[in-house]
Amino acid sequence: MSLVAFKVGDNAVYPGYGVGQITAIETKEISGARLTFYSLQIIDSGMKIMVPKHNAESVGLRPIISRQEASKVIDILKEKEVKVDTQTWNRRYRDYMEKIKTGSVYEIAEVLRDLFLLKVDKELSFGERKMLDTARGLLLKELSLATGTEELRSEEEVAAIFGL
Repeated sequence: MSLVAFKVGDNAVYPGYGVGQITAIETKEISGARLTFYSLQIIDSGMKIMVPKHNAESVGLRPIISRQEASKVIDILKEKEVKVDTQTWNRRYRDYMEKIKTGSVYEIAEVLRDLFLLKVDKELSFGERKMLDTARGLLLKELSLATGTEELRSEEEVAAIFGL
């Protein structure tokens, strides 16, 4: 059974898709079994996702981070003494994709930071630019909700965090 119980109106993070709002909790009969689902609407895309309540934890559905966790994420973003991976772009891409799929806000912050720092030194591949946008989108929406601000919306503000 899931340790996290959501209510209608709660915000939750669905790995790889971002922050959504629980719009309903419904029970449906599927193959003779009655299952309860969280109906989640992703805020940025409007996509609707139904997550079986008993599976919510295993698919990574989680509450948005707290203010304290948000400040840890901002600290990760501000780290400059990091060794940015110098392996080939496609190897780096696979590694970063794995981190994004975990749904961990800390791993996504590392991807965003590393790609941002890499972008300063050289041109990113198309895939890396797309991944930078994905990581930014996944992270910034959650950070702005966690801190109760819209302060992290623009690229200039992200660049300011990195001191660029």
